[in-house]
Amino acid sequence: MNPFKKQHLLAVAVLAAIGAGSAFWKPGADAQAEPAAPLPAVKYKSAQLRWVSDSQDFTGRLEAVDVVDVRPKVAGTLLTVHFKDGQSVRQNDLLFTIDPAPFETQVRQAQANVAGAEERQRHANVEQARGKRLMESNSIARRDFDAFDNAAREAAAALKGAQAALAQAQLMLSYTQVRAPIAGRISRAEITAGNVVMAGGDAMPLTRIVSDGKLYASFNVDEQSYLRLIAPSLRSGTQPMVKVGLASDDAFPYSAVIESLDNQMDTRSGTVRVRARLEKVSPEMLSGLQARVRLQSGSPYKAVMVEETVVSTDQDRKYVLVVNAQNKVERRFVELGTLQGNDRVVRSGVEADEKVIVDGAFRASPGAEVAPVAADAQSDAQKASAKISTGGRS
Repeated sequence: MNPFKKQHLLAVAVLAAIGAGSAFWKPGADAQAEPAAPLPAVKYKSAQLRWVSDSQDFTGRLEAVDVVDVRPKVAGTLLTVHFKDGQSVRQNDLLFTIDPAPFETQVRQAQANVAGAEERQRHANVEQARGKRLMESNSIARRDFDAFDNAAREAAAALKGAQAALAQAQLMLSYTQVRAPIAGRISRAEITAGNVVMAGGDAMPLTRIVSDGKLYASFNVDEQSYLRLIAPSLRSGTQPMVKVGLASDDAFPYSAVIESLDNQMDTRSGTVRVRARLEKVSPEMLSGLQARVRLQSGSPYKAVMVEETVVSTDQDRKYVLVVNAQNKVERRFVELGTLQGNDRVVRSGVEADEKVIVDGAFRASPGAEVAPVAADAQSDAQKASAKISTGGRS
């Protein structure tokens, strides 16, 4: 064979082999398949089934159970103030002294009048007895005896009048010592020693006393709350639970019992006035302070609870996002109940133990598949990791 032809055939065979190899080779055949994008992670908390009672918060005021404006009952010059501003006083403690001299004079005059009346009565009684003896012996006429008898009766009546005047003078003298009508904390003296005070209901108060250790929380309840929280308790004979806190309190640390409920609904405001008596009073509590009041129904029931922060609004409808059994996001429109601390009662739309998204909802729209992570479990894992990193030190 011609050497040139032989070389040509060899080149053709090489090219054919290369072409056949290229027919079976594909780019990237030895490389791994490209991984799919990870599912968005969301945190969830399971809806809880708990016993709850409906409650509603109100704003009111603390009021003293007893409040007395101390006014003088007699006019005169104020001599002495016997207390310090703001101190606690007991019932019948001496608070003020009004100049007693004019009233002591009146007492002495009344005592003299009583003594004179007693002497006149004694003389009239003697004359009456003598006239009776003479009458029995027919020594005097009946008319004369009647005169003796009437004189004795008049003397007895005059003595009673004099005694009543003495009692009145002694009473007025006692009023010069102004005493505490109730026990409690006293305010400052509104009138100082040396001033002349007037008497009666229109007189300027000398001071004010409020009962110490006894306070009301007074607040207004709207009609719907009354029908939902108070009326069922009135029908069942139970007491709604009342908790009270001050403006500086985060919670409601003080218990109270409803003591009075107004006898009618105020049609102008649509509210009824309620007063609850605090069972314990702390030293910082003063009449007039703002009170935060939580009124709770006495009839507990089981309810599904979710965190208040997970509830969103679509126009006028409330909803939450739930991860279903296929790990897909669902929008659930819900009917809400009362707020219980940081949780909200769900009357319909979510069942107990369903996974309610609490974080990461912005990364997944309804219908999308997600990777759910229990928020409580992640928190526990973070705590365990922190404990390991610190060598078990807390």
